Amino acid sequence: MSIPQFGGGPIESFEQLAVHLEEGNKPVQDWRIGTEHEKFGYLKDTLKALPYSGERSIKAILEGLQNTFNWAPLEEDGHLIGLTKDGANVSLEPGGALELSGAPLTTIHETCDEVNQHLREVKEIADKIGVGFIGLGAAPIWRHEDVGLMPKGRYKLMDAYMDEVGTMGKTMMRRTCTVQVNLDFSSEADMVKKFRVALALQPVATALFANSPFFEGKVNGHKSWRARVWRDLDSDRTGMLPFVFEEGMGFQRYVDYALDVPMYFVYRNGMYVDALGQSFRDFLKGKLPALPGEVPMMNDWADHLTTIFPEVRIKKFMEMRGADGGPWRRLCALPAFWVGLLYNQSSLDAAWGLVKKMDANIRDELRVSASVHGLSAQAGNVKMMDLARQAVEISNAGLVARANAGAGGMIPNETHFLNALQDTLETGQVPADELLERYHGDWNGDLTKIYSDYSY
Repeated sequence: MSIPQFGGGPIESFEQLAVHLEEGNKPVQDWRIGTEHEKFGYLKDTLKALPYSGERSIKAILEGLQNTFNWAPLEEDGHLIGLTKDGANVSLEPGGALELSGAPLTTIHETCDEVNQHLREVKEIADKIGVGFIGLGAAPIWRHEDVGLMPKGRYKLMDAYMDEVGTMGKTMMRRTCTVQVNLDFSSEADMVKKFRVALALQPVATALFANSPFFEGKVNGHKSWRARVWRDLDSDRTGMLPFVFEEGMGFQRYVDYALDVPMYFVYRNGMYVDALGQSFRDFLKGKLPALPGEVPMMNDWADHLTTIFPEVRIKKFMEMRGADGGPWRRLCALPAFWVGLLYNQSSLDAAWGLVKKMDANIRDELRVSASVHGLSAQAGNVKMMDLARQAVEISNAGLVARANAGAGGMIPNETHFLNALQDTLETGQVPADELLERYHGDWNGDLTKIYSDYSY
């Protein structure tokens, strides 16, 4: 989850809202890759979720990273709630999952090195205090009451609101994890094309990275329970955004959509002011009930954009949001998949050719079917396995064309980061399928074994 935004003066004209997004336009040479990944922390002896404070806790992990590896602290209301160093952030999800929001980097080699370094640092601190971390899309055994809420004002407000707008918001907050990649665009037209491709292929990412077949100690009937959760969270701020595919799509059209998403909060003087369900359009007129007479600052608009959770979203960059948290090697495969598709013009054109004839119903059906069936999903005449195979092939070609060498030139490009996906396509088995085989096989229905066998 995002931290409060800072900077920018008062919003004096409606046009500033779209200009804020346009400011993300960058020339190709300045495009960067930002990888975010979340993982569950647990006590090794009891397998319980980490509390916020105590000798073995989230706070202890953060303090260990701060003191041992020179991360700078981020505090809220006297609580240590995150860390920052060299353009990267370590932050807390609502239920205590630990997230690395990586620095903007140039190649997959660099972002993978960053991920590896982070996990090594976390493991060093965690091992000392008997804590483990595991990458899954959903917590396999914990119940709601087993997971405490982290001491962040934003989360307290969200938690109170979730039951009013859906049935699974509190589940998302406490018991799901994802891996995301943030990517750049060069112009409005480039943004629109990337947005359309990314939305249409987001179910492919959901299928390839599906890694949450268990929930509350049982098989849940889905390959990605995390994706199922997101379908019943808050329809005002989630989903596949069919308007993106309509004529006239651009920065202004996204602004219009965002203005119709009910607010969560306004951040003032280090505190979150409750604006749940209120309208940013009213805020622009100085008629926000939470702050009567005040008009928003640009950072308020930036904050509001962070409270919108579609499968792909834009701020001053674009976020891919469809994948489950997962094992180590897939943390590099996810950015590689999207960079190969979106950061080479020929591959972007080919990917658009792959999906441009899909209508909104097919895209929605693929999203649902991906969460249930993984690579066996189908919508109309579109078979997920065929779509995924073609998408990975296009991505591979895009990474070849980028020709970004690694290991001092010994590795010619970034294509090897797709090996995990190539293996999946060859076997037809997504990570959830492997977990289910273990559950029905050598685990003999004992889900506690997932922690010893799949932790980082």
